[in-house]
Amino acid sequence: MHDIADLESRQIPGVGVASSEFVDAAAAQSRALGFDPAMVFVPHPIQNRTDAEMRILADEALGAILRLLRAEGDADGHSDRDSAGHCDEDATHN
Repeated sequence: MHDIADLESRQIPGVGVASSEFVDAAAAQSRALGFDPAMVFVPHPIQNRTDAEMRILADEALGAILRLLRAEGDADGHSDRDSAGHCDEDATHN
């Protein structure tokens, strides 16, 4: 979260990627920082996934990540996200 905030402060678009286990933690951290980052959440758990499974998760999340990066040029920068910070993309939900 701090990395994304740092990038954004330097006018470099960024998107945070985390597993769905961290939706609440990401929301709390963003409130504490006073920052509303673009986030994509992938299915949890991560640690027991094979390399092939991780590549699938990455491939499924890529579209949402790219959409959020492109949205950085919009007036609000977060038009594709709902109130929980999810992008409207299957890869971002549980």
